[in-house]
Amino acid sequence: MKKALFLVTLATIPTFCFSSVSLASVYIKYYNKDSQKHVMKVQMDGSAKEVIFNGSTTGAATIQGSGKVAVIETSCGKIEIKDDSKIEIKDGCIKLQ
Repeated sequence: MKKALFLVTLATIPTFCFSSVSLASVYIKYYNKDSQKHVMKVQMDGSAKEVIFNGSTTGAATIQGSGKVAVIETSCGKIEIKDDSKIEIKDGCIKLQ
């Protein structure tokens, strides 16, 4: 019985270790200097999504998808954001820090 449990455990370890590689997202740390909340459109891996940045606050947002890069559409144009980026929002525009 112990041997069978040991073999099952050995067989499932690679599944858990390597399955996280297929999961991806873009994690953004932000500081929104504007007093208003911004809802911006995001393109990631051909899919359209939205991200919300609350007003007058520092926070974080996660964009779920299968990649590590997202393109956010702002009133100032499109900007490419990579995973674990730090950004600043002012007048609806994004600036990388």
